[in-house]
Order: sequence, then structure tokens, then C-alpha cells
Amino acid sequence: MNDGPAELDPLLAENVANWNSRVPVHLGPGGYEIEQYINDPTRVSQVVAFDQPMLGNLSGLSVVHLQCHIGTDTISLARLGAGEVVGIDFSDAALDAARDLAAQTGDNARFILSDVYRAAATVDQHFDLLYTSVGTICWLDDINQWAANVAGLLKPGGRFVFRDLHPVMWTYEEVDGQIVPHFPYWQQPDQPLSHECSESYVGTGTVASPRTNEWNHTVAEVLNALITSGLCIEHIEEYPGCDWQLFPSTIPEGSQYFLPEKLRDKLPVTWAITATKG
Repeated sequence: MNDGPAELDPLLAENVANWNSRVPVHLGPGGYEIEQYINDPTRVSQVVAFDQPMLGNLSGLSVVHLQCHIGTDTISLARLGAGEVVGIDFSDAALDAARDLAAQTGDNARFILSDVYRAAATVDQHFDLLYTSVGTICWLDDINQWAANVAGLLKPGGRFVFRDLHPVMWTYEEVDGQIVPHFPYWQQPDQPLSHECSESYVGTGTVASPRTNEWNHTVAEVLNALITSGLCIEHIEEYPGCDWQLFPSTIPEGSQYFLPEKLRDKLPVTWAITATKG
């Protein structure tokens, strides 16, 4: 096992502190609705439910969930019939919550502490399917190391299923009630978008470590990193909706939030990739 995320560089270490401090917010009122997973053994997260057509039949498969946070999506994968499910995350507080949730629900999921860049070496196991979704790669400065670890966790012929905010959408912000281009599309690893925000995307509490560092990774960067790592891209999809309220003016419909009508058919909001390891 690794020595934990304390060895990360300072920018990524700030992200770890931020995600550790989000855990009590996400477990509290308005958060991830943990009780529903405990009380209803058929409960599957909205994120996994959306991605289920891409995931396909998981019966008997070994599945690894990279950047799993507090485990609601990981447990959902187990409930879809996976034979073995392993969640990996860099937040020890998140994994404490995930393990507690799995203990209460009885679902077959285990959790391992590791940052993405050491995940393959830490776990030292190969899986039939690797899943990661949504709001994940923006916290990483090196997309090539990410892709190499994705490939390193898969068996030959293993599948990768990925969904996240579209790189084009990362460049937009709502300013004075208007959703407009605001941030760079091409971004260098040593030039993160650094923010301080004491609120999270769900939950009503205050985030004690509010500083974050984020990186946009272009379509070309992500695809080329996966191809270079030995993965064969099977399918790419783009969607008009998002799983969280990205901007104040986005409109909730079902489990997704959509841009205002005048922008809805003009901008991709999320995208997905499925790939296999050669």
C-alpha cells in the first residue's frame, strides 16, 4: 500500500484537504442522502443509473471505481450485479464514510486509499471494468499519468467507462446572469484555476478547507492520453445535461440540469468515452 496522499505536491494536497472537508457536508442535510441507500437495498445512484447503458451487464465482473468519493456510486455498481467492486480515492475521510456505508448496507464493496497516479501500483490487481464519473479529472494536473493508471488497472480486453463535464463547458461561467466563455480551454499544468469556496455542490454545511486547484483537459489531450496508454476508443458521446447545478440559471429536469433554452442546442455540457485495453 502507498503512504497516502500526504506526499502529493502542494496543489494536489490542497485538493485532498478540500475533499476531506466536504465529507461531513455531503453526509449531512441536503447531501448524498445516505439513509436512502441504507433503507432501500435496491437504491442506485442517479449517476450510475444514467451511465448504466454504457456499463452494460456487470454480472460477475470485477469492477474498479476510480475517484469513488463516499461510495454511493461504488455500492450502486455492486447492486447492478458486479462480482467484485473496489473503490479508490485520495480522501481518507471519504473512504471512512464509504466503508461505514458498505458495512451498514451489506453490499460487497471494498475501498482503498490512493491518489490516481499511484492507483495501479497500490492496488496491484487487474479488473474487467474501470469506471469513473463525473467531476473527476479536473482535480488532476497530469492527464497522461491518469490514463496510464487507468490502463494499468485493466485486464487485457478490459473496458473503461468514463463520463465528465465537457472540456468546452469548463471554459464557461455565469457572469451577471449570462453564461459566457470565461476560462482558458488550453491550460498548462503549472497554471491551475485556483478558487476558494466554502460551499459544495450538495449539502448545506461549510467546507472547512475551501481552496481548490483545477485543470481543464482538452478533448485531444484526453483521447490522446488514453490511446497512448494502450486503450482503443470504442465510442464517444456528448450530452446537453449535467448531474449537478453547474450554473445558477441551469434548469433541473429529472436527474439532470440543462442550460437555458437559448443555449441548450448550442453547447455540449457533458461527454462520455468507452474504451478497451488491447
